[in-house]
Amino acid sequence: MLYAVLGDIHSNFEALDTVLKDIEKEGAGRVLSVGDVVGYAAEPSGCLAAVRNVTDAIVAGNHDYAAIGKMDVSYFNPHAKEAVLWTREHLSKEDKVFLSSLPLVRELEEEGITLVHGTLYEPEQFYYLQTYEDAERCFAILRTRICFIGHSHVPVAILKNGKIRAETKGEVDLKNTELAIVNVGSVGQPRDGNPWACYALYDTEEELIRFRRLEYDIESASRKIIEAGLPEFEAERLKLGV
Repeated sequence: MLYAVLGDIHSNFEALDTVLKDIEKEGAGRVLSVGDVVGYAAEPSGCLAAVRNVTDAIVAGNHDYAAIGKMDVSYFNPHAKEAVLWTREHLSKEDKVFLSSLPLVRELEEEGITLVHGTLYEPEQFYYLQTYEDAERCFAILRTRICFIGHSHVPVAILKNGKIRAETKGEVDLKNTELAIVNVGSVGQPRDGNPWACYALYDTEEELIRFRRLEYDIESASRKIIEAGLPEFEAERLKLGV
């Protein structure tokens, strides 16, 4: 089975549309999401409609919960907070019902896959997985072979096969790996210095992860952010990949 796993779309419909077309071209059988469909950019409802239509399993991100008042936004930076409050005013009732239904963790036991936005431990806190110690804590409670995450907007695979190592190349071989945590990067707001949309393909037969990077119409997405009255910083960062 070929799985497409995406996350951190952040209301960027241009990026999402490009990714979904690539997923169809690649022939993925199932589509999974690690959350943060909304926040930052200008098309939350359009992105939610598309995600509802294509995803087989999805979990909540911190911006998803913040946009419906399920978490405190006082710790958000000013730009993120402004965007979340704007998003709240631009969600339909259907959007809010969908976001409120999203779990923090989803285990797909038969597939050997777990989905979470941040860390498996205390997922409601939306911690960043930043160190090998963080990864060890997640591996200790991981009940499937592979866990897909998001949140940092930086693609990386952390592998446990006697030791722990990180891989950031385009393809990651899982054949000799006991457990893996894979950050699928960001569709709508990459932060690894590459502005192109990012998602991951997981081939269970080949035991292979492929990170996909796709050029999209960044100028259009940025312009919509400005026209919506959202922070200009959020428009400019799309061009820089930060």
